[in-house]
Amino acid sequence: MIEVGKDNFDQEVREFQGVVMVDFWGESCGRCMELMPDVVALSEKYADKIKFTKLNIAGNRRVAMGQGVMGLPSMVFYRNGEKIQHLSGEELDAQQIETAIQQYVEEYA
Repeated sequence: MIEVGKDNFDQEVREFQGVVMVDFWGESCGRCMELMPDVVALSEKYADKIKFTKLNIAGNRRVAMGQGVMGLPSMVFYRNGEKIQHLSGEELDAQQIETAIQQYVEEYA
């Protein structure tokens, strides 16, 4: 997974041609930390299909707010720089994330 922040968000996400998932997380978000091993496993499983990035909101709150991320954890999908889906909330689980990934792999493969 590629670490993104205010310095490279546009380059890695907004200017990328294809599907990108951004994992918006924070160290104080317990659910984010619980999901992280599953998200890393999904990024390895689908690495050749879509691009995976993660953004720690510490130091990047403006980027997160600019993308409409008001709660954590949040998984936001982009295609050719346009936001296409935003999954968020304490009840978010790895299966929901994988279902979304599979949808974009099938749609845009």
